[in-house]
Amino acid sequence: MSKKATEFQRKAMSWMYRGKEIFKPLNTGWIDENVACVREWVANIFFYRKGDTTIMVDAGYNYDRLAEKMGWLGIDPKSMHHILITHQDTDHVGAVEADSPGLFRNAKLYIGEIENRYLTGEVRRKVIYHLYKLPQVTINNEKVLLHDGQVLDIDGVRIECFLVPGHTWGHMVYLIDDKYIFIGDTLWFGADGGYSFISALAEDNKLAVKSLTLLEKKLKKRGLHPLFITGHTGWTDNMEFAFAHKNELCSPFKKKVHDPSAPYDAYDESDDTEENAKSGFLKGVGR
Repeated sequence: MSKKATEFQRKAMSWMYRGKEIFKPLNTGWIDENVACVREWVANIFFYRKGDTTIMVDAGYNYDRLAEKMGWLGIDPKSMHHILITHQDTDHVGAVEADSPGLFRNAKLYIGEIENRYLTGEVRRKVIYHLYKLPQVTINNEKVLLHDGQVLDIDGVRIECFLVPGHTWGHMVYLIDDKYIFIGDTLWFGADGGYSFISALAEDNKLAVKSLTLLEKKLKKRGLHPLFITGHTGWTDNMEFAFAHKNELCSPFKKKVHDPSAPYDAYDESDDTEENAKSGFLKGVGR
């Protein structure tokens, strides 16, 4: 399923979102000394490195160049033993689906217990304002099911799990070592700050907005100011920027919410090169 879904998105979504100035992925490279990303067309997957341990966050598309680009960063796919999954959409789990090349077949997956209901077939993922039902995803890796507020320790890496439903019913975000929050598809960064992610792809937009408000309150209550790292629009260390429009939706087909700096067609990754990946840290937004 993942290969067909990947090709469908590459063609159909490239056409659908071309010129909408919506997707602004990071190119392959390092955000800082701890966090690296690989670009897969419009999507980013991430790697958190601490000492001898590297943890992967999301598994992207069923993408032919993944091993190559990981090589640019000096990361061996065989060294991936732990993968945190924010949600089960194809652009976040394609590389661990049953029909993928199996780069990470021995890795343990961590996924929310509610999100896992998509994988068991108890619920079906719906997109395009609930008009299109996606095929069921099949994953054979060992899984660890997570609940809201759970704290993990993986080789001295502290991972706190926050349930942020709306885009999917069980979308999970991960706060790592209180310094980085991998936000997946809950926030979309426009030129003037963060919005609730693309409305056409949400299970429940009202719930998504409520979830963002709750997440902001939790972080502020604890005095945390992590780097916010998104799946499709880069990163920021500015919390006010990240939540600037948390009560508003990114609605590209109704209201022209856009970022003029976004590429015309983000599925064109011709500027994502090994030379650029090694030329310095990747810039954030809202700074």
